[in-house]
Amino acid sequence: MGPGIITAFADNDAGGIATYSAAGAKYGYSLLFVLFISILVLTVVQEISARTGAVTGRGLSDLIRERYGVRWTLFAMTVLMVANIGTTVSEFSGIATSFEIFGISRYIAVPVSAFVVWRLVLKASYSRVEKVFFALCLTFFSYVISGFIVDPPWREVMAAAATPTFSRSPGFLLMVIGIIGTTITPWGQFYVQATIVDKGITAKTYAYTRWDVLVGAFFTGLIAFFIVVATAATLHVNNIPIETAADAAVALEPLAGKYASFLFAFGLFGASMLAAFILPLSTAYAICEAFGFERGISKSYKDAPVFFGLYTAIIVISAVLVLWPGLSLYHVMLTTQVVNGILLVPVLVFMVLIASNARIMGEYRNSSLYNLVAWSFAILISGLTVLLIASTLSPGLIDWLAGRLGL
Repeated sequence: MGPGIITAFADNDAGGIATYSAAGAKYGYSLLFVLFISILVLTVVQEISARTGAVTGRGLSDLIRERYGVRWTLFAMTVLMVANIGTTVSEFSGIATSFEIFGISRYIAVPVSAFVVWRLVLKASYSRVEKVFFALCLTFFSYVISGFIVDPPWREVMAAAATPTFSRSPGFLLMVIGIIGTTITPWGQFYVQATIVDKGITAKTYAYTRWDVLVGAFFTGLIAFFIVVATAATLHVNNIPIETAADAAVALEPLAGKYASFLFAFGLFGASMLAAFILPLSTAYAICEAFGFERGISKSYKDAPVFFGLYTAIIVISAVLVLWPGLSLYHVMLTTQVVNGILLVPVLVFMVLIASNARIMGEYRNSSLYNLVAWSFAILISGLTVLLIASTLSPGLIDWLAGRLGL
């Protein structure tokens, strides 16, 4: 157990928490069914990545380079580097915000957190680092506690979760895209496959790893479910709109008490801290795999200087940008969203093609039925990603599209 659970939990990072919080605050329980669909997609995509890593013993970027050449690999790695730096900036922003809710300055919280993140990975073995990741995963359950504290109408919640809901509102369509898009990320696929290889998981023991992926996806959905429930039962019923996870934590206090607010902020810290570990590692793994450099948490700096050098550089750059006066973190996150969207489409296509190849996967290749499901999800995610990018670059697109479709 480990790679599947950790990667799935890390998907609920600062940006994901903000998206789920905004969805609950603005649309109540109506998007819970969409959340259920997004978790199904996450399960399929993560399972393909994990199985490919276990069977081939190689990372995703390594296989892309071998099968599709250096040009595609260089494109993917360049986009991944830019996107992951931007996402890591948002994670350190989440760390800063959570500490500020508790009255601690970001100029103290960010440097200390960045040092802890850097030092642990640089000096510890993979097994020790993985235990720390598991501990950070436990902080997410503060959202479950928050969900129970606010005492929502459970019958109404369960009915909404089981009922497909559609709205003519362009904002509703955009939120649907955002929920699915924040769940399936390019870096997650590179990371889960790389850690499968780093941990030494093979096809013989893959049955256990499949459960790792399934359990991870389930708990990721559970945490997201309670974030939506907590904000819907308090902020939505009182018509309080929010834009960030910090807004949700602060707004909860007068409605559900300081404990709910503090638990929400504590969850934001745990989520941001876990992703601050994972994003730089994902980038270092992918780039070193792509170009043949030594990599792995258990290796020394002397054995893998490029791997640890990249990891260090991303942490330093991201921490400095968060503390940079006047920098618009909103625009950083917006740009990152677009760049991630550009990369996600070819990554999904590469993943399904590789997992369907009998010469690479042998008896573990995708079945015809699994391919039908995988391609359907890949097309769905690709279409939503293209729409998300277009709507980000042209905010009026959703309104125009809704009008053309008569919504």
